[in-house]
Amino acid sequence: MPKLRNIIALLLIAWGFWHFYGEDFQHSGFTGVYEEISTDINNIRQDPTVIATIESINQGFQDLVGNIKGEQEAPQSADPGAEKPHLEAPEDQSFSIHNVEIGDDRSKVEEITEEPQRSTVNEYGVEWVTYHENYHNFFMAAFDEEGKVAGLYTNQDLLTSEDGIAFDSNRDAVLSALGDPLTAIRKGAIRYQIQSDEEYDTFLIDENYVTIFYDKHENNTVTAVQIISEELEQQKNAYYTDPGGELKEGLEYQLFDLTNAVRVVHGLPVLEWNEPLQKTAEEHSSDMAENNYFSHTNLDGQSPFDRMAEDDIAFRTAGENLATGQPSSIFAHEGLMNSMGHRENILQANYETLAVGVSFGENNRPYYTENFVTE
Repeated sequence: MPKLRNIIALLLIAWGFWHFYGEDFQHSGFTGVYEEISTDINNIRQDPTVIATIESINQGFQDLVGNIKGEQEAPQSADPGAEKPHLEAPEDQSFSIHNVEIGDDRSKVEEITEEPQRSTVNEYGVEWVTYHENYHNFFMAAFDEEGKVAGLYTNQDLLTSEDGIAFDSNRDAVLSALGDPLTAIRKGAIRYQIQSDEEYDTFLIDENYVTIFYDKHENNTVTAVQIISEELEQQKNAYYTDPGGELKEGLEYQLFDLTNAVRVVHGLPVLEWNEPLQKTAEEHSSDMAENNYFSHTNLDGQSPFDRMAEDDIAFRTAGENLATGQPSSIFAHEGLMNSMGHRENILQANYETLAVGVSFGENNRPYYTENFVTE
C-alpha cells in the first residue's frame, strides 16, 4: 500500500506539472520549467499562504525530477538512541527535569548526566548548558554565580511532577492541576503581558516561573517545559535583551539544538550545521531587521532559493523558516512547531543540514532565519 500511495502521489504531481508547465517543458526542458516555476514564485510577494503553497509545489517538482533521473536518495536512518534515564519524583520542588531541580548544584547535575555538549549565552545573561547523547535525553540547564541551577528546559519526555503532569498531559489537565496561569509578569513598576494564544501557559510555582508549552497538532499535549527561578527572571529587566556580547550566536546555536532535539523525538536523523549557509541565513535576518520587514522574499524580489544560489549553496531541496518577536530561541522554536508549514520543514526527513541566522532590529527585537538544505 505505501508503494501504491507513492505511485499515485507521483502521478498527481506529474499531472499538475504537465497541466501548468507542459508547454514550457516541450520547448525548454527541465531547465526552462524550473526557471518558470521560480519566476512564478517571485511574482507572488505578500501572501505567506500562497508562497508556502507554491514552494511546496516547487519542492514536489524537484522530488519528481530526482525520481525520474534516479537521483532521489532514501533518508539516512535515525540514530537508534540512548536509554532513557529512570525518572524519580521531585524531592524539593514541584517539577524536575532529568532528575534535576532548580537549586541543585552543578556538580550533582554532571554526576547524573553526560558531559555538557555546548554552552551559549541566553536572554537572561547566563549560559544555557546543553546535555544530550546525540540529542537523545536532551535538556538545558542554566546556573547562577554560585553554580546552582537557576533554569531548566526540555522538549523531551524527561519531566516528573508532584501534580502528575507529564508529556502525555493535555492543556485541560495542566490547568486542572495548576489552576489559572499568569496573565502578566511584574518587573518593578512594569507589567509585561503574557500573550500566548493558548500555545503555552506560565505559572509561578515554588518561586519559579514554570512555562508549559503545548503541541496544537497533537491534541494540545505538553511538548516542552521551561523553568526559570524568580530571581533569574527578575534580573532580566526588559522584554527584549540588549543584544551586546554573545547573545546572537547563543540564540543561533540554541535554535539549532532545539530543532535536532525535536527531530529525534519524531524518529528523524539529526541535521549537521552548515557554515556556508549560515551567511545566507544571517544576511536575510539582518536585511529584515535593518529594513523593518518580515518576508521570505526580500526587497530585491529574491526568494530563499535565489539567495542560496547567489551564495553558491548547492541544493536539491531546500526550505526556510522565519520568526520574529519572540524573546528567545525557545519561544521561537515552539511557535514554529505550532505552525504547520514551519513544522513540516523542521520534521522533513530528507533534509541534511541546517543553518540559523539571528539579527536584532528596533528595540532589540530578534529576527530568526532557519535555512534547511539537502545537497
